[in-house]
Amino acid sequence: MAAASSGTSADTAGTARTATAGGAPVADGDAAPTPPREQEIALSAQNAAIRETVSCNTGVLNVFSFMVTQTNYVLQRARVRENKLKETNRMRKRKLGRTDLEVPVIMLGGNVFGWTLGEAGSFELLDRAMDAGLNFIDTADVYSKWAPGNHGGESETILGKWFARSGKRDRVVLATKVGIDMGDGKQGLSAKYIERAVEDSLRRLQTDRIDLYQSHKDDETTPFEETLGAYEKLIRAGKVRCIGASNYSGARLREALETSVRNGLPRYESLQPLYNLMERDKYESDLAPVVAEFGLGVVPYYSLASGFLTGKYRQPADAQGRPRAAGVQKYLNDRGFAVLKALDSVAAAYHASPASVALAWLIAQPGITAPIASATSPQQLDDFVAALDLKLDSASVEKLTAASAV
Repeated sequence: MAAASSGTSADTAGTARTATAGGAPVADGDAAPTPPREQEIALSAQNAAIRETVSCNTGVLNVFSFMVTQTNYVLQRARVRENKLKETNRMRKRKLGRTDLEVPVIMLGGNVFGWTLGEAGSFELLDRAMDAGLNFIDTADVYSKWAPGNHGGESETILGKWFARSGKRDRVVLATKVGIDMGDGKQGLSAKYIERAVEDSLRRLQTDRIDLYQSHKDDETTPFEETLGAYEKLIRAGKVRCIGASNYSGARLREALETSVRNGLPRYESLQPLYNLMERDKYESDLAPVVAEFGLGVVPYYSLASGFLTGKYRQPADAQGRPRAAGVQKYLNDRGFAVLKALDSVAAAYHASPASVALAWLIAQPGITAPIASATSPQQLDDFVAALDLKLDSASVEKLTAASAV
């Protein structure tokens, strides 16, 4: 009996070890296998999790790839702009008359320094101008005496401080002027006054030389021989490189040039006249023939007609309270509006500003070296830089010429 009981226990245990699950034997101690349907569900969930992880990683990679692409695009555009600017600076320069001065086709006006632009703003603008290749700068001893509280010399003083701070004097082609009334009898083009005035300008400018020293206006009380003789001494002393004239009639300019030839004296190498789309007659009829005959460089002032040619003055109210309101009001007429309409049309065609187009028209005129333009903001300066490389086709030039005809 005892033996029989033992055998029965063994058989029972064997039976337990050979129990089946879906017909498959399961070894003693193993967990019961997952049914096929549950395995499919589990694998499906696992695959979904893997896909989600891959999708998230792919999204991150796509975002990263987009950021890299955008960064490369920005860097590429910056390199293109830099290369274009270098090409512009290299190609868009001209000789000033018969001198060895090579200058950009835009001259930066310094009349605003100490007038509508303070010292800090002037420094910032000058830095930006230099970065853009606008290193041809015009000022005058009298700038800006007309502003309340000023006495003259403010513009030269600010430039001198900027030279001292920046160390960029050697990179600048510097032009200033002498002759207009500074008060206390300081005016004219006598030898005695020029000798005094140049020292005052050099001191304010904190430099030992002036690249282009200009007679700011004609002085009919002083013989040309005396004025030109005074300039000769300055050139020999290394204080002045060359000389120019401003606000002369064609007849008086010719007489001055002929005096230089006749006496072996330095001659005016450049002319700074009033000339723009709104002011054409005097220059084109009286001065241009003399310029062409003697090969002078020309740097017109008021190139944007006191700001009118920027397009920001289109009705009298736009000029009210502005420093140049008096200069703008005279252009608010049918002719002025016709010029603005033509500027708008050409500007739209070239995706440029009216200011850039107005300057480009001047640059395209025969004999013009570099129009003078004054800026008080980075945006205005950008318009000047754009004009450096803006070459109008003949149809656009003619359209503007026709619209501005008197």
